[in-house]
Amino acid sequence: MIMKLYKKIVYSVLAMTLVGNTLSSCSDFLDEELTTQLSTDYFDTDEGITELAQGMYYNLRFHFSKEWAYATTNFGTDEFRIGGNTSNAAWNSYDGSFKSQITAMDSNTALMETLWDNMYVGINTANLLLEKVSSEKYTGSNKERYMGEAHFLRGFNYLKLVSQYGGVPLKLSTNTIPEREFTRATTEATVQQVINDLKKAYELLPQTATMTGDMTKDAAAHFLAKAYLFRASEINDSWNDKTKSADCTEALRLAKEVIAHRSLAPDYSDLWNYTTPDGDNEQLSEVILAAQFSADKSSRGRYGNTCHLYFLAKYSELSQMMRDIAGGREYQRLRTTYYMYNVYDMVNDSRFWKSFKTKYAVNNPAKGSIYQKGDLGIMYVVNRPGDTRFESMQMKDKVVCEKTGKTIPTVFVAYPKGKNGKDDTALYDDKSHFPSLSKYFDGSREGVTDNVGARDGILARLGETYLIAAEALIRLHEYNDALYYINELRKRAAYKTGENRSAYCDGGAAYHSGALGYPSMGDINSYIPENSYYESNNITPTTAATDLEVTDIHSLPVEDEEIITKLNYTGDYDRMMCFLLNERSRELCGEFLRWVDLARTKTLVARARAFNPDAAPNIDEHHCLRPIPQTYLDAIQKSGHALTAEEKKAEQNPGY
Repeated sequence: MIMKLYKKIVYSVLAMTLVGNTLSSCSDFLDEELTTQLSTDYFDTDEGITELAQGMYYNLRFHFSKEWAYATTNFGTDEFRIGGNTSNAAWNSYDGSFKSQITAMDSNTALMETLWDNMYVGINTANLLLEKVSSEKYTGSNKERYMGEAHFLRGFNYLKLVSQYGGVPLKLSTNTIPEREFTRATTEATVQQVINDLKKAYELLPQTATMTGDMTKDAAAHFLAKAYLFRASEINDSWNDKTKSADCTEALRLAKEVIAHRSLAPDYSDLWNYTTPDGDNEQLSEVILAAQFSADKSSRGRYGNTCHLYFLAKYSELSQMMRDIAGGREYQRLRTTYYMYNVYDMVNDSRFWKSFKTKYAVNNPAKGSIYQKGDLGIMYVVNRPGDTRFESMQMKDKVVCEKTGKTIPTVFVAYPKGKNGKDDTALYDDKSHFPSLSKYFDGSREGVTDNVGARDGILARLGETYLIAAEALIRLHEYNDALYYINELRKRAAYKTGENRSAYCDGGAAYHSGALGYPSMGDINSYIPENSYYESNNITPTTAATDLEVTDIHSLPVEDEEIITKLNYTGDYDRMMCFLLNERSRELCGEFLRWVDLARTKTLVARARAFNPDAAPNIDEHHCLRPIPQTYLDAIQKSGHALTAEEKKAEQNPGY
């Protein structure tokens, strides 16, 4: 039903989209050719307006569908680098092929115009809804809510655009004929439009959702706070001086309001303990807004959740193993950096061990071997420099599993003997094997090769809201007050008295007798509910409580002080912003936020050079903005003629 509805909406909106190329490229979203006359008359009815409002939510799915989800958000930062597949290498390395028109290596390459086009389709849908619902023809009872939703989506999409490209064309109304003459608004004007829209959404949206996934006042407040912080960020220092203090104060007020309305999940693993579509972990109070996916094939359309594919290391070709539903289909796009290993307190902070998969169970024992299904088959040891227990990066049949007394078929080691902390060696030598970020694993898929998942995609959660409040206070130089909000997350992250520190779960646990594809795979299951905590840390099991709270801004945790030293920060503000960005990594790793966080704070270049060897040789300050898509520049006109080379250059971001 939702796909049929979305097609009807897109047919009508395409005629009003920003420029000609957007119309043609977005037609690829449709599974059939458009052969009927485009018309928006249906949206003059109450029924049509209701369907338009419902179908608008489909645009949120874009952010979790296909390779652009990570290419535009996680690549080229300190957290991840290129894995075993190079389809989107340009987004990570910033080499000469990263430009306004990216040459596709294959069908998986994320193009520069894809994000741009899709955000404008959503904006035009919102414009159409605002126009129709505010007319006298709508007689229903949801006028304010629909207007709030339209303002939210338009503000949300413009925030995405301005965060990537800077100032963009502002299109705030529908049109009956295609337009080709556009000019980019300034970044200042674009951000102001974001704030205007999200403030209006905040006024009009209900406090509580009617259905899971509905836009609410809390969602508007969360993203409005982000918009204020974006305007106050270093990337806008050339013009934001007069608004910076007030913006931080308002961001803090909004964040505190959302925090008062909701609660953090008791255990960090609750967020990722996915067992079934629409299950308990998708109903948590911490989840402020999520793009809704389901197991219903009829509602999938082109926008299925494919994020379970991209963070996985290879496992199926290793000894005693085969690919299964629980372990996932390993696209190996994003390889974890050593920064991500070293930013955590590995002994006391549970978030690494609850975010990354470090053990697999044997699921394909060789005939005549000593192994049985369920034995430990693969282990990643994420140790520290100076550990002399392991001779090499890959240890085959040389490490004994204490539980079974059998050697573990394959063991990978972050710091083998003699590497002495050189973070460009060890696991970096192997692009296909690394601890996999497991936040998106989906064991409820129908089959082992199925690339479409059913998990919801989290767009906003309370853990980030706490960090928004902390950042606002840091920008106001209220450093000790900022620690309160950071410490609330660190208290949750700390292992508790009596907690089993080797316990682990991920969405592969959804592979059970109730999973869609279970009958076809039987008991072929690599899921194992434990991590390599004790093996990695080389400590005996303990149940003692730990304290991660920070009480002195001049004495930050050891792992933070090492990063601060490497980046050469000295003043209180720079140290605290570095601490905050480190904490955002620990709390929000891989949640499609990192590139914007580093770009807007103007820390992208320093961190990529320090921690991402692929990006280090090429990145410079102009990469804090993306190039304006060439398809847009080629399609627009000025005074009735196509833009000249000089006019295109004037519309392009510097450096491209």
